[in-house]
Amino acid sequence: MAATMTGDQPGAPQTRPGLIASLLDRFGHLVRELSKFATVGGLAFLVDFALFNYLASVRHMPPVAAKTISTVIAASMAFLGNRFWTWRHRQRSNPAREYALFFFFNGVGLGIAVGCLAISRYGLGSVWPGVFQTPLADNIASFIVGTGLGTLFRFWSYRRFVFVEAGTPPVPEPSHDRDSGA
Repeated sequence: MAATMTGDQPGAPQTRPGLIASLLDRFGHLVRELSKFATVGGLAFLVDFALFNYLASVRHMPPVAAKTISTVIAASMAFLGNRFWTWRHRQRSNPAREYALFFFFNGVGLGIAVGCLAISRYGLGSVWPGVFQTPLADNIASFIVGTGLGTLFRFWSYRRFVFVEAGTPPVPEPSHDRDSGA
């Protein structure tokens, strides 16, 4: 009876390891890309955070200028990490095009985070100011919800538009031939 439960007998249904192996075969490349993307993003975040604080606190640079410099440097580092590690297996197109699209989609991702913060603080905050107009709510809306949604958007857009798959065949047009019975 134990052999039947583990699927060792011929004709027995697939067991859990078969299902997991099947899922890894189907989605393993996506998991690997997402892991690399998260690693690059985490390192870029640390560079942005450290450089901003160094420029603003140690070098006494105005915060907006410090944030602009730290963001451009961290985003450039993220571009290089994603281009040459996360999606190194993808065809290289015009580097200026890739870089411009990368920064455009970064801007959209930033807009998503700012939008989440604005909805929380000004939309929900106008109804419940004691809950949604607090530093904790601002951090949750911006860094958890906004950054989370922005990161999902950036992963999708980089994968789809910036670092495109090479040689994807076009979908054939449907035939409208009356003789085929379709």
